[in-house]
Amino acid sequence: MTESSASKLLNGETCLRTSNGKKHGRNGFVKNHCLFQQRKCHRLKENHDVGHSAALYNKPFGESFEETPLLVAVLTYMGYGILTLFGYLRDFLRDWSFEKCHVAKERDEQKDFVPLYQDFENFYTRNLYMRIRDNWNRPICSVPGAKMDVMERVTHDYNWTFKHTGTVLKDVINMGSYNYLGFAENSGTCADAAAEATVKYGVGVSGTRHELGNLDKHEELEKLVARFLGVESSMAFGMGFATNSMNIPALTGKGCLILSDELNHASLVLGARLSGSTIRVFKHNNMQSLEKLLRDAIVHGQPRTHRPWKKILILVEGIYSMEGSVVRLPEVIALKKKYKAYLYLDEAHSIGALGPGGRGVVDYFGLDPRDVDIMMGTFTKSFGAAGGYIGGKKELIDYLRTHSHSAIYATSMSPPVIQQIITSMKCIMGEDGTTLGQERLRQLSENTTYFRRRLQEMGFIIYGNSDSPVVPLMLYMPAKIGAFGREMLKRNIGTVVVGFPATPIIESRARFCVSAAHTREMLDTALNAISEVGDLLQLKYSRQTRPSKEETDHFSYLESLQD
Repeated sequence: MTESSASKLLNGETCLRTSNGKKHGRNGFVKNHCLFQQRKCHRLKENHDVGHSAALYNKPFGESFEETPLLVAVLTYMGYGILTLFGYLRDFLRDWSFEKCHVAKERDEQKDFVPLYQDFENFYTRNLYMRIRDNWNRPICSVPGAKMDVMERVTHDYNWTFKHTGTVLKDVINMGSYNYLGFAENSGTCADAAAEATVKYGVGVSGTRHELGNLDKHEELEKLVARFLGVESSMAFGMGFATNSMNIPALTGKGCLILSDELNHASLVLGARLSGSTIRVFKHNNMQSLEKLLRDAIVHGQPRTHRPWKKILILVEGIYSMEGSVVRLPEVIALKKKYKAYLYLDEAHSIGALGPGGRGVVDYFGLDPRDVDIMMGTFTKSFGAAGGYIGGKKELIDYLRTHSHSAIYATSMSPPVIQQIITSMKCIMGEDGTTLGQERLRQLSENTTYFRRRLQEMGFIIYGNSDSPVVPLMLYMPAKIGAFGREMLKRNIGTVVVGFPATPIIESRARFCVSAAHTREMLDTALNAISEVGDLLQLKYSRQTRPSKEETDHFSYLESLQD
């Protein structure tokens, strides 16, 4: 069991694993965290902790993280080792001018200065990333909806530079964009409303909210967001990344403690570092690890002085975008109340994608929004727009308006973007007089369940929560990262592949994002292509028992009746 796999082991009940977090002798077992799922967890360990955790949940909660098979892990490390050796060989050839060097470097007269380009730090980019660079930054020339048009490009210098051929790949099925509810579109109510706002207000505001950049649309949006979230007040920002990185420093500082999940987004990590607060990291979604840090913080206080911390802030996400897992929010809130800490919840991927009303992970668990001190989210995913928000008590928002760098110095959000958010949010809330929003929420849930189930039946290792529209499919080996992306594009499927350092070194993956705009025919086409490429690249690593043909046919029959 690898260290990264161990970090994902959730406390409480697990399927086919011990619930105390100890390593098992055999490799390749499945780690399924299940609450209220006696069928899957037939060896439920009855203890006080599990019973207390289960009491906090009002619905089934299942997450699966199957361990990396031992042989695959060994071969993956060997693959990286071989690539590293060849990388040093190629660097040697470049130094002696046997191979042309495309790397930026200092001029000879600058050799005595502090190096501007760190040669060793760029080794990975130069020798590993460059081999598969063609899988990223592909230009598209259409709306990134359920289907998109991709511009074809070629390289004649091994991915250092690219040239467009002039050919456009039409109707590529988009399985990579965060278009969860299908609002990324160029026709329909949202597009028409955004066009009208552009005619009335223009595209840009050319000022900050504190100057002449505060439109009536900004205030309308913030009131709507507060009502949507069920909080007293809210504030909108023009950039989702800056919503985290610029507001966390306004909330905490020296003498404060931040407890951050180890898989938090880079914007949360950057914001925590910029704040100057002491940062301690707890294991992903592990409440035992979080409680230990909270208890130690209360008992020992600040280093050296042992004075009490001025503030303890817990940073978590709703849906973790690389794992597809959902935060164990009921337990986090229980710990937050027990130890009198503050809670910062990033709902970038969960807002609009989870919950019966699309109100995110708080709605998903049926919790009170007032139990979350700072509710953050973005408009870039489910709403098909740009920017972010923070919601909470009125005192919090009033404070941020005068202390947040993102509020004081940033240019105001563009009017057509605001209108896109307002129109899509009212559609989700049902205030547009239609049921389109609820239909999209239901379609997203059905598509997610179907897509995840089919992939597992095929024998792939899939990470995350059963209700998460973010679906990571494990690739592991470095050569398969590039091969998977290229082979899928050949079959007219656009995918996102991810590797180190965005993931642990042996846990490279393809990340699919399911959308309500996907039809069953599109999903079946994508699934058939994934299965074909999986057989070609030998990616079906799962050791889970696959359902029999009769069980699969029965499930399909029930789905057809539901449709």
